[in-house]
Amino acid sequence: MMGPAHSLSGAAAWLGVGAAVAAAGHAMPWPVLVVGALICAGAALAPDLDHKAATISRSFGPVSRGLCEVIDKISYAVYKATKKRGDPRRSGGHRTLTHTWLWAVLIGAGASLLAMTGGRWAVLGILFVHMVLAVEGLLWRMARVSSDVLVWLLGATSAWILADILNKPGNGADWLFTDPGQEYLWLGLPIVLGALVHDIGDALTVSGCPILWPIPIGRKRWYPLGPPKAMRFRAGSWVEVKVLMPVFMVLGGLGGLGALGVI
Repeated sequence: MMGPAHSLSGAAAWLGVGAAVAAAGHAMPWPVLVVGALICAGAALAPDLDHKAATISRSFGPVSRGLCEVIDKISYAVYKATKKRGDPRRSGGHRTLTHTWLWAVLIGAGASLLAMTGGRWAVLGILFVHMVLAVEGLLWRMARVSSDVLVWLLGATSAWILADILNKPGNGADWLFTDPGQEYLWLGLPIVLGALVHDIGDALTVSGCPILWPIPIGRKRWYPLGPPKAMRFRAGSWVEVKVLMPVFMVLGGLGGLGALGVI
């Protein structure tokens, strides 16, 4: 999938979670719903940090481009070190390590630990990165014609405002994890969900996605999970743009209304 579809699917997924927990009698505070949807939309772009042409790899200038090269090399090294006889030869690390459930869990857990122990500036950093990515993904047409600095300013301003809102009593800093010292521990959840939604989206394309690594399937450890080939599509095709993206918007809208108790 392309960046806009990934971001829309991420936001829709978190809004769906909000609707589900509301139906179960544990409604999210509205700031958690909004912030979580934006984080999930941004996190749904993050697995493509192993590809130099991806949105995330160019979103933060030389920093993200340099990190992309490092992640690509690490991913390729892990692929070569762990592949089985049935796995094909590769020349790079795209759609390997960062496109697995294990990576999603580790990144989410790391963000939760950082948010819980790093204080306000750690929370602001996590929010800033994901707000920038959310702008790049959800408002991609406007982001393309704007300078990077303007997008960064919008991300920084949004992060500062949202952090202040969350920090007010009852607004969700301690949502789900209520013991003292566990504020913002939940921030890792939309990051995990966004990464997994990205992987599932890529699994629908012609190349599939090795979501289950390191669990071996047959003669492959990097098995490209996906539906039957007749049901797959190419990234950026009309199926993605004309069918899936509108579906994600409708589902996200319904999820949001359900989470807020409107329907």
